[in-house]
Amino acid sequence: MDVILSIKPKYVQSILKGDKRYEFRKAIFKNRTINHVFIYSSAPVQRIVALFEIGTILEDHPAALWDSVWEYAGIDDREFFSYFAGKTRGYAIGIENVQEFDEPIDPRVSIPGFVPPQSYCYVEGLKVAD
Repeated sequence: MDVILSIKPKYVQSILKGDKRYEFRKAIFKNRTINHVFIYSSAPVQRIVALFEIGTILEDHPAALWDSVWEYAGIDDREFFSYFAGKTRGYAIGIENVQEFDEPIDPRVSIPGFVPPQSYCYVEGLKVAD
């Protein structure tokens, strides 16, 4: 089982450069036996551009998360706290072994009935060219 995460293009670039080593979420997938996370770069790109393996997943109050991972957040504190405004729990998904695709995947071609996920969606059998 794999997951597709929708991520804004500016944050995708930070992940690919290695500046952003955690992806932040207000809610997280229930199935924790995920093999890979596919990165769907949202509009205007609208392609699956890379995948990564999940490192440590931290769950805590947003202030505690920030204190733990700010050096590797890839975003500033204003963006971080704006995203988590009003929330008492948040998640930081560790990003490891990023593999950028030479040819981004058009999910509308590869996944029948694909609709870009608001946050994430499960996927099985997504093939990546070698």
